[in-house]
Amino acid sequence: MITRGYAALHGNIPAASRSGYFQSHVLRTATRTALPAVLVALFLNVFVAQVMVVQGSSMKPNLSRNHRVIVEKVIYRFVHGPRRGDVVVVDSPGEGTLLVKRVMALPGEIVAVRSGRVFINGQPFEDPWTIRPGGMDYPPTRVPARHVFVLGDNRQESRDSRFFGPVPADRIGGQVRFALWPLSRIGPIP
Repeated sequence: MITRGYAALHGNIPAASRSGYFQSHVLRTATRTALPAVLVALFLNVFVAQVMVVQGSSMKPNLSRNHRVIVEKVIYRFVHGPRRGDVVVVDSPGEGTLLVKRVMALPGEIVAVRSGRVFINGQPFEDPWTIRPGGMDYPPTRVPARHVFVLGDNRQESRDSRFFGPVPADRIGGQVRFALWPLSRIGPIP
C-alpha cells in the first residue's frame, strides 16, 4: 500500500526531482524544529540564566579559575535587589569585563576595609566566606543609593570595589547560584 501510494505520487517524477523534494522536506522540518529550540535557548540565556566560566582566583576557596557556574538573572529584576553575601556577576566599571564577586555592603551603609576585615557602619563584620584576609584597605565610604560594595573572597588577589568603588545595581548581571563543574564542586554556591 505504501509503495503504491508513493508511486502514485512520485511515479512520473524524475529521480533528481524526488531527491530535491526530499531535501526540501528535510530542511523545512529541521527549520520548524530547530528554530524554535534556538529561540527558546537564546531567550533563556539572555533573560533567565546562563552558564559562565569563572576567570581568576579572586573567589577562592569557594570558586576557582575555570569553574562553570549558573548565573540566575530573574531575581534582581522582579523579586528583590542584591543582598549581603550574594555572589554576583558585575560588569567591571571602566574595564568592560565580567567579574564574580560577593556583595558585602548595601545602599546607605558606611563600609570600610582594614587589613582585609570589613567594617559596616563602624562595626566589624564577621565574614564567614573569606579565608585569606588582606589586600588593599578602603576608607570609610557611604554606599550610594542603587549601588552595592563587592569584594572577592580571596582578598589578597581580588580586584573589586576597593579599586573601582561601589557598583551600580544595574551593572549586576545576575546572581551566581550553582556550580556545575568540576564535579567535585557541583552544588549551591555558599
